[in-house]
Amino acid sequence: MQPAIRFFYHSLDPAVRGWLHTPRVPNGDALILTHGEGSDCTAPLLIAISETFAGHGYVVLRCALPFRQERRTGPPFPGNAERDRAGLRNAVAVLRKNVGGRIFLGGHSYGGRQSTMLCAAAPELVSGLLLLSYPLHPPRKPEQLRIQHLPNVRTPSLFVHGTRDPFGSVEEMTKALQLEHF
Repeated sequence: MQPAIRFFYHSLDPAVRGWLHTPRVPNGDALILTHGEGSDCTAPLLIAISETFAGHGYVVLRCALPFRQERRTGPPFPGNAERDRAGLRNAVAVLRKNVGGRIFLGGHSYGGRQSTMLCAAAPELVSGLLLLSYPLHPPRKPEQLRIQHLPNVRTPSLFVHGTRDPFGSVEEMTKALQLEHF
């Protein structure tokens, strides 16, 4: 596998920034991964997943959401989620120009949530979603579910969820997905 290279595509607003993993033997498909609200695209989990997928022939873009491009720490400002989704849409557009096969989109926590919201509004945008620790609700606030858009997601989705996630238990995730016509 080749080392990841810094990636910057500035002719779109918001710009697409991150790290590009190119496989030695491409399979024609691509994966775009992004981070949670408390992290960035250099998170060890994202690096490990990117290297694994690149090792299996995928072009992988680990991209920074616009809120993280604008400031190095802290959560996104309320009301900026639409800009983060625009950044993901731009990342898909950039890869679509360079990859002939399927494009998959995903992310950790907040990044995954923004990916599902984008695909709920644009069901044909990508071939599938990879969602790591989807944030069903804020920690210790199970009554504040963040699943209103999920019934509109028609994109095939893989949810990867741990047993000690404060943003939702496996049981809560199972229940939410059963209710939401996945």
